[in-house]
Order: sequence, then C-alpha cells, then structure tokens
Amino acid sequence: MSQSVDIIVVGAGFAGLRALYTFRELGFTVKVLERDDEIGGVWNFNRYPGARCDVESFDYSYRFSRELEQEWRWSERYAQQPEILEYIRHVADRFDLRRDIELNTSVMRTEFDETASRWTVDSDDGRSWNAKYLILAMGQLSTPKGTVYPGQDDFDGQVIYSAQWPRDGVDYAGKRIAIIGTGSSGVQMTPVIAKTAKHLTVFQRTANYSIPAANAPMSDEEDAAVKANYAERRDQARNSPSGLGFVPDRRSASEVPMDEREEAFEKAWHRLGFGFALVFKDILLDEKSNAIASDFVRRKIAEKVKDPWTREKLTPCKFPFGTRRISVDGGYFEAFNRDNVELVDISETPIESFSKTGIKTTDGIFDFDIVIYATGFDAFTGSLFKPLIMGKDGLTLKEKWANGPVTQLGLAVNGFPNMFIIQGPGSPSLLANVLLSAEDQIDWLATLLTKARDENIDQVEATHQAELDWVDYVNERAKETLYLQTPSFYNGAEMPGKPRVFMPYSGGVRHYRLMMERCAEKGYEGFDLRREPAQAIID
Repeated sequence: MSQSVDIIVVGAGFAGLRALYTFRELGFTVKVLERDDEIGGVWNFNRYPGARCDVESFDYSYRFSRELEQEWRWSERYAQQPEILEYIRHVADRFDLRRDIELNTSVMRTEFDETASRWTVDSDDGRSWNAKYLILAMGQLSTPKGTVYPGQDDFDGQVIYSAQWPRDGVDYAGKRIAIIGTGSSGVQMTPVIAKTAKHLTVFQRTANYSIPAANAPMSDEEDAAVKANYAERRDQARNSPSGLGFVPDRRSASEVPMDEREEAFEKAWHRLGFGFALVFKDILLDEKSNAIASDFVRRKIAEKVKDPWTREKLTPCKFPFGTRRISVDGGYFEAFNRDNVELVDISETPIESFSKTGIKTTDGIFDFDIVIYATGFDAFTGSLFKPLIMGKDGLTLKEKWANGPVTQLGLAVNGFPNMFIIQGPGSPSLLANVLLSAEDQIDWLATLLTKARDENIDQVEATHQAELDWVDYVNERAKETLYLQTPSFYNGAEMPGKPRVFMPYSGGVRHYRLMMERCAEKGYEGFDLRREPAQAIID
C-alpha cells in the first residue's frame, strides 16, 4: 500500500536533511528516501584517506540554527570527512530528523499522476509512496564513473573506487598501490597513502592545478572570534560571488603592479584554497589575467617538485587555471619527492588492460596489490538519471534532457510539475559553496510551497519558455568566462556520449539569489501556478 505524505525528498545528504528540517518546521509531512544504510550523502560514501572539504568549516555548515552554530566546535579550518559526517549525524539526532528518513531505500521509479497532481515513488524493495511534491537532493558528485579496464576480473589484487571506500578501511602498509586519476580524490589521498605504502604509482592523464589547503587546527581564539560575529560572516558569504565570504579585487590582475599582485597571490596561496581563482575579478574572465595567475601557480608547483621530469609532467599547461575544478591538497606535489612514489603519464603510455598481477600499459607491466580508481563522477545528471523519472504524458527526464539539461533557475523542469531539484544543472552548484547555495534554494522553495498551500495551488510547473530563457542566460554568462575553453565535467566532457553543454550557473551565488528573489517578486514569473479545480470554479 502506498504511503501518503506532502513531500518526498530523495537523498539524505546535507541538502536532503536541510529540506526535511525546513519543510517539517512549516507543517508539511516529509519523508526522505536514502539508498544507503547511513545518512551523509557524499560525505558518507567518500571515506578515502585524506578526504577533506575545500570550503572552510565555519562556512560549510548549516545556518538555520544559531544554537547549533554556537555549540558545535570544529577542530580544523578545513574539516576532514569523519568530522563532517559526525556533524551531519549530530544535526540529524539533535533535530530528530531520523524518524522521517527511510534508509536502504533506492528509488527506482517516480511518476507524476496528472489527475491527482501527485507523484508516486517506488523503491527497489517494493514499497511505494505518493506525495504532492518531489524534491531531488541527490548530489552533483554522487554517481562515480564505473571505470573498468579489460582483464580487471583476472587481477589477483584488490580494486577500490574512491567513492565506494570500504567501511572497514584499507591497510596500505608494505603494499604496492596504484592510484588512477588526479582529480580532487586522487590529489587528496596521494600524500596520505604515500606515507605507509611500500610503493605508490600515480597514473595521470592530465596534470591538474592544485592549491594548498592551508589547513590548521582551529584555535579557541579563532573559534570565539567567528562565533561572536557569525551572522555577519554568513551575510558576507551570501553576498560574495563564491559563497566563501570574500569579494574579489575589482581591478584586473593584468593592470595591478607586479609587486602588489605577487603579494596578493602569495597571501591567497596560503589562505584561500580554491578561492585563489577569485583574488582578482577577471582571473576566470580574461586570458591575459588568467595567464598571469596560471604562471604563478606553475612556479609554485615547480618549487615543490625536485625531479625535473616529474616536475614537468605535474605542471599543468594545456588549459587555463580554474577552468576545471581546482583541487585543494595537503602535500600532493611534495609526495612525489619520496623514493616510494612514482608518476606514470598515461597520455604518453596509456593503460591497456589489467594483468593477473597488476596493470599493463604500452610501456610494460606494473605489479600491484591494490588498485584505486579516483577517476571521478558522472557529474550533475548521473544521479538524476538513475531512477526512472516520468513526468506528464509519459515523458522521462532522461528523454527531456537528451540534448542536455534545461531548467528554470536550475530548480524546475517543464513537463514535471511539483518536482524540484536542489543544486541541479543551471544553478551555481559546483562553482561555489554548494551548501550555502542549497540552503538559499530550499528557503526559496519553502516560501513558494507555503504560498501554494495557503492559496490552494495544485501544481507548480516551470514554463517551457522560462527554461529556454534560463538556459540561454546560463550560456551567455558562461561565454563571459574562460570555462568553455576546457573540456571538463562542467560541460559534460567527463563521460563518453554525454551532451557537451555548460551546466552550472557561473554568475555567482549572490546574483543567483537575486534572480530567485526577482522571480518571486514578479509573482513567480516563469512558473505556472495552477489552482485546484474546485477552487478555480469558486474564483
């Protein structure tokens, strides 16, 4: 028998829990469906060594409770995965969220009933729910690539995917380890594994820019200072382009005197993490300014790596700085100075297959005990395409987005009434502090759905023209940047056959929030708000 609630939320990560708390406080009945046996989303799955947030702990946290802000004590400036997961669990317990979460529940199919104006949601174990609203909080980096090389099943060693890390951990001591991939996961785990492995081989296709995490223990003085002015800090973050709380220098990097520019870069290098890309206003907009920043980062990398061949291979030169998601590391480049760490450039000597004892490249066979895939994710749409999502007239979301995702404000899709996506394509998402932006979206939706309830609105649906206009606007903003010069998961290049369209909104979290507010002020322009039939007759 189908269970009936007001709202179904899919995903029990940061966004899903925030949606549950917010809508339940407003009097909606809510059920969260989570495929795993634990809450936490990306921070539950990515338990690999060195996993750490690239946004400062104080800013990568919920803002809805002043008491929570004041009482929770972060131990580090940039929290590691175990501490973030502990925080998420604390929030769930503190606000009694678990009673409305169904774990071990994979959503297989959802369908909109046009007559009843409700969504039916079916799970893999045969259970079913129906709800007026469906909120997808499934994450942008939640579906790892299923990378497999020929002969992998014949390998005698252990194969591990970074986003499916064994719960009981992995013992590296005395082992020969391979890491395939040098995105954020590979960059973060390399220096940690190198400390205990007998030998570590990193397989790199494309050299990656990475900025030091500038992590440090959180002192009592810093903790007290932030909490004394937390509201102001939150406002600064929400009114900054990145959601990181600082505003870029309004001058062009190419126009600032060299000494002054170097001083600004040096200061940012030791403090801002991936915010380094926003030190000056046009690093991601102007080729000349970007070249200056790119050169600074390359010089910094060169200072860290001793061996000339390895230094050359680790130095990115094929794309502008920041046009792929920047990694934030804790000693990645320095790890290659160790005698037990080796780099293999698979752009020159590609991996052909696994052997019984290891990996075969065009240059020979490497023997390993453990092979780790850190090859990334099917970003933005991968998780949304896992269940069958069927809107009006039998149209599926995958069919609707066959040529690339189209949304209104990154939140809603024409043909799929009463369905909303948190941090979906067309939102700031992975170009900013994703949690801050998710909270903005959920608060905006809370106002909209409360209005719908109070005014007997039966269906909320993005208009076709609005989603076309928004996609055009997202593309126009992207054209102002250098992002389009580089193949990346921002534009679908991470997966074969994926439409090559730019997916996130590059105009910043502050401007995105203003666009949402403008939409609401204009009576939710770009949305059809349809009343219940009985109410329509009375009117």
